[in-house]
Amino acid sequence: MKKWILFILVIAVVMITLTINHSNTEQNESIFVDINGNDLNDGSQSKPYRTLKKAALEAKAGTTVFIRNGIYNEKLSVIHSGTKSKPVIFQAYKNEKVVLSGKKMKSADGVTSIITIKNKNYVTISGLTIQDLTTKQKDETVMGIYVTGSSSHITLEKNHVKRIKTLAEDGNGHGIAIYGTGSMRDTNILGNTVEDLTLGASESLVLNGNIDGFKIENNVVRRSNNIGIDLIGFEGVSNDKKVDFVRNGVVINNKVYEISSYGNPAYGENYAAGGIYVDGGKNITIEKNTLYKNDIGIEVTSEHAKKYADNIKVLNNTIYNNFFTGISIGGYDKKRGGTKNSIISHNIIYRNDTKGLEGGQLLLQHDTQNNVIEKNILTAGTSRIFIANYFTSNRKNKLKRNVFHKENGEDGIWIWKEKEYDSFSKFKIASKSDSKSSYLDPKYKSVDKYDFRLEKDSPAENIVK
Repeated sequence: MKKWILFILVIAVVMITLTINHSNTEQNESIFVDINGNDLNDGSQSKPYRTLKKAALEAKAGTTVFIRNGIYNEKLSVIHSGTKSKPVIFQAYKNEKVVLSGKKMKSADGVTSIITIKNKNYVTISGLTIQDLTTKQKDETVMGIYVTGSSSHITLEKNHVKRIKTLAEDGNGHGIAIYGTGSMRDTNILGNTVEDLTLGASESLVLNGNIDGFKIENNVVRRSNNIGIDLIGFEGVSNDKKVDFVRNGVVINNKVYEISSYGNPAYGENYAAGGIYVDGGKNITIEKNTLYKNDIGIEVTSEHAKKYADNIKVLNNTIYNNFFTGISIGGYDKKRGGTKNSIISHNIIYRNDTKGLEGGQLLLQHDTQNNVIEKNILTAGTSRIFIANYFTSNRKNKLKRNVFHKENGEDGIWIWKEKEYDSFSKFKIASKSDSKSSYLDPKYKSVDKYDFRLEKDSPAENIVK
């Protein structure tokens, strides 16, 4: 009996010790920051730090930094990496309104960013508002969030980036910029809002360089004067030229609208900004996004001669009321690269080319080859142009089971290898479209409300399913 009592006492002591140690571990893994705190405090909830700088210095692997309500007029530079099981996390405490403001930051040549992650791994930034960084200097690039070097396993989620502006005529700015100068893997940009940016020649949300594996999901990108989401290659960003391109990722369930370069000093009166733009990326899926009132809904190509956007899947997107065109593939002139081995499928492409720029619903430009365009439903705008292909460098592209929306009034226009057709049957022969490609009314439920679901008796349903 005494042996059993002794055994029970030993177990109880062990359990108490483990509980105490676990409690201490939990306390050590949380740091608090408050605008009414003090950097001489211990960083606990009752005695928080005052600055993000102090919190970043103390936030080792396994630490969550909880930031309390307030406006922080300072930069956040992440100092320590996490690990897979112990990431470093900076987040707003219980959804409180945490603002990192660049309003008081001094201008300087080079990059000025409110949040910087350089050569760090397993870091999450969550629930913060990053705003009000402006420059008038042409040699300064302003950024809301900047991730660079060989940073991998980075997650940016539920942040709000707004009013990042360059006012220089030849300036540059980004809302979120991921620049893989070294090898980057597992980049996740989830549920953020990026809006009201003045960007010069740059982009709202960009991945550029040696980035292998990424997800851009459930973000809202809107009201900015250059490209919305950009995936770039071959610009010399990576230290290794062989892998200087973004690859192996998905862009899914994002909403991108009111993205236009018109009036941007870098572009003048050109409608040139894509809502989603693949510029030299490879093995990328763009799926279930909604894009409207942009210059171009989705653009897939490479701006660099003899380089390509390769194996890009553009699937199940809803693209409507964009100014120049709905989807564009191929280079905009013969000095650019092109698009190959890609699929454009199951997209709703509805009344784009609203500015009457003759981009139609689907624009095929220079050097498009071995692409499949299938099972899309296209409704022409006032220009009546469905497909606009003003280049003869259109090789081995296949059109299958597409539905062109037939409406009362004038017939549509198809331009294929520089020749214009106002007869669907003649276009079908010229483009070698398959026998299931059709010119008919798909019968949407409610186009006035942009409800592009098909009625039960839709003749298009069996063609595009």
